[in-house]
Amino acid sequence: MSLRAVLDRAFASRTELDDAEERSEVVEAGCTPVADAEPRSRVRVTGVLRSVTVRPRAGVQAFEAELYDGSGAIRLLFLGRRQIPGIEAGRHVVAEGLVAELDGTRVIFNPRYELRARG
Repeated sequence: MSLRAVLDRAFASRTELDDAEERSEVVEAGCTPVADAEPRSRVRVTGVLRSVTVRPRAGVQAFEAELYDGSGAIRLLFLGRRQIPGIEAGRHVVAEGLVAELDGTRVIFNPRYELRARG
């Protein structure tokens, strides 16, 4: 490790360190970084869920979770659902599906997902 890398790590904020850790987990899992997820492409992403909410979309209940991987965020929308056991803020997940763009943000509708072990 270079002196510059050691100094950068020593003076990095907790957020910067968390982001770097999330990005390294993306690489280890063989997933696509969220920043590289292009609309109309099929991706496999991993990260931590920063928030979960229930919102109606076109008159249908939608369970929404924001996945963050250190490079960016993407919304996971589960249409017709009010809750999903295990999908909660702070949980690490792997999600797979087709990326769409909705209201200027990237979204995966009804993704396949797997819960990752805690800790």
